[in-house]
Amino acid sequence: MPLLILNLFFAAVFTLLLGSTRISAFIAGFFIGYIILWVSSPLYPDTRYLRKLPKTINLVLYFFKELVISSFRVTWDVITPSHISRPGIIGVPLSARTDLEIFLVSNLLSLTPGTLSVDLSEDRHTLFVHVMFLEDVDKTRHEIKNGLEKRVLEVMR
Repeated sequence: MPLLILNLFFAAVFTLLLGSTRISAFIAGFFIGYIILWVSSPLYPDTRYLRKLPKTINLVLYFFKELVISSFRVTWDVITPSHISRPGIIGVPLSARTDLEIFLVSNLLSLTPGTLSVDLSEDRHTLFVHVMFLEDVDKTRHEIKNGLEKRVLEVMR
């Protein structure tokens, strides 16, 4: 049985034992189940689940942080009379190689207000991104590569 399914089963049983219908009980059961699986990790020597879950949570938290910051930035630019945006299109060299990795990086970028994935080069090594607040090209490339792309690749590899 895959460990994710087992962890979800632990969370469901915990929720049923508490007699609760709240999502907080399920989440608490999920984390208790994860701790149980982590303690019993010698029984599962070839699983990547115990290493990938914290990286996935890190990616989700990073994405939501960027989503909130960029939403406020775009909102501020829209409601103020003087615009602070400096739009531009930059090419970001990708370390992502598989279709799924490129798909996740480009779509998570596009979901963030103020950025939009425009195109992918023919050799699939460069992603062209429209950035609404382009202060410094190298800094923006670095933020994308060492921020979102790095976290996506940690989860996918």
